Amino acid sequence: MKTGLKEEVDIMTTWNGFKKEITAISPQDMVTIETLSHLIAVRVQRGITQKEFAAHISMSQPQLAKLERLDSMPSLRTLQRYANGLNLKIELTVVPA
Repeated sequence: MKTGLKEEVDIMTTWNGFKKEITAISPQDMVTIETLSHLIAVRVQRGITQKEFAAHISMSQPQLAKLERLDSMPSLRTLQRYANGLNLKIELTVVPA
């Protein structure tokens, strides 16, 4: 299934509205979701389609679609792979609880 740039922007708009309603997600998972959301937004803003980006990071387009739909919670390694594909890096900070 081909996903166009307009549809991807619509998905991000929907996500931003939905995000306000989320209450039952752990803080750790929320950080992961927000990180992925930011990375997807950067990809879309740069005009890169799922198909193009998937090929760039050696992933199939269906795999990328599942990742972006959050069919399962992505690992830090997967988020880093996505970020690297956009020439970005993920930094973690450890602070006292």
